[in-house]
Amino acid sequence: MDYQLKAISRAGIPEALAKVELYRYLNEPEESESICRDILAVDPKQQLALRLLGLSITDQFLGGIGDRYREVEEIFQRLSDPYERNYYTGILYERRAKAQLCAGQSPHTLLPLFERALNCFGEAEKIRPAGNDDSILRWNRCVRLLQSPSFTWEEQLISFDADDTPPH
Repeated sequence: MDYQLKAISRAGIPEALAKVELYRYLNEPEESESICRDILAVDPKQQLALRLLGLSITDQFLGGIGDRYREVEEIFQRLSDPYERNYYTGILYERRAKAQLCAGQSPHTLLPLFERALNCFGEAEKIRPAGNDDSILRWNRCVRLLQSPSFTWEEQLISFDADDTPPH
């Protein structure tokens, strides 16, 4: 059989966005991603749907090669507000690093991703709307993670360097 996707109505977008949020809360990111794609098929520039689509995809990150980092980066670049582009791109790098950490990557190899996240959050902070401290909250979370004993950055780097030392 040949099944075709059906378009939702423009009038149904607000309710569909509410369902996206619900499915994200229920930890069903594939469902929320599908609804975002339905919304964007009707209104390709719908900003909340773009944000939620990118977040829904990052909710699915496992730290492997199948994660769709480039797709999310392209989605967040479509955000019209410079603050949001920086902030959500920072979330992309942060979530990518966390997923790779959970997948067993060595923490010291993830430092560049955390630095990119921090750079994005720093840029977002400079242009954030009054009273919006989200970029600062994300910055602080990344810094706390980098400073946590579980990372033991210095010890890992020392042991990494020691492994490169030729025997005497």
